[in-house]
Amino acid sequence: MSSRLNLYFNPSSEEGILRISIAVTLFVTLLGVAFGLLAASLTILFDAVYELLDVVMTGLALLVARLITLSTTGGKLNQKLAERFSMGFWHLEPIVLGVNGLLLMGAAVYGLVNAVDGLLQGGRPLVFEYALIFAGISLVVELAAAAFVTRANRKVGSEFVALDAKSWLMSACITLAYIVAFGFGVLAHGTSLEWLIPYIDPAALALVCLAVLPMPIGTVRRALADILLVTPPDLKQQVDAVAQASVKRYGFESYRSYVARVGRGKQIELYFLVPGKWPAKTLEEWDRIRDEISEAIGDDTPDRWLAIVFTTDPEWAQ
Repeated sequence: MSSRLNLYFNPSSEEGILRISIAVTLFVTLLGVAFGLLAASLTILFDAVYELLDVVMTGLALLVARLITLSTTGGKLNQKLAERFSMGFWHLEPIVLGVNGLLLMGAAVYGLVNAVDGLLQGGRPLVFEYALIFAGISLVVELAAAAFVTRANRKVGSEFVALDAKSWLMSACITLAYIVAFGFGVLAHGTSLEWLIPYIDPAALALVCLAVLPMPIGTVRRALADILLVTPPDLKQQVDAVAQASVKRYGFESYRSYVARVGRGKQIELYFLVPGKWPAKTLEEWDRIRDEISEAIGDDTPDRWLAIVFTTDPEWAQ
């Protein structure tokens, strides 16, 4: 049982890291709901909803990561997946990342609207003792989770895990803002600033929402570029350099390259125009040339989709 749990929550694999993150997020979410109700704080309840949303999206990311892994490895079940989805599951990764970012931004907008409404309604009372207890526990857990996920991702190098680490850091920033705001509320009792106390909860919520709203923009932009198959300049430059060297080395007339990045997957198609009056070559010789070009491009992993075609007809390269 213990070995199975260790395998299930393996911190050296993408899936294991995401499972650990989900478990910790569920703990913080349940804690937030309980203390949010006790403290009568919409800010804490927003944090709990934000964490719950992150749990759902991390679970979806875990499913996609599992599908990608299964489709790029051997086994009878994996072969059936490969036959059913012959183009792989890489396209799901940017979709999930994009939806995740948009949902986080949508949650921030919704929270901001509620915060403004609370301010216009004259604020709301808050039990600061419960709020501060939750904020303290939450901050420690979130900082520890952010550090753990970031460190673990140095070996894994996953976009999903990187986004998860960013989410933990965002949550820690939110909690830190809670501590400052709620601490001010405690100190304001019995002073000339006591009239501000009802506005602390909606004001803190508004500031937090404004702070986290732009954070997922970079992830959404990258995901949209992958979905639209926008050619990454760095990868295109690398492939073109290899293709140009191959044209010069083997005496091809020219080439056409088509490059895209879809999540963790790299899709590369190279078409070389061969002179029509060339002497015939065996298939083994053409395969040897393909192997040399493939090795020059590098990064020969299951996440690279590479097609190399030799033709005398320019229409096949268009």
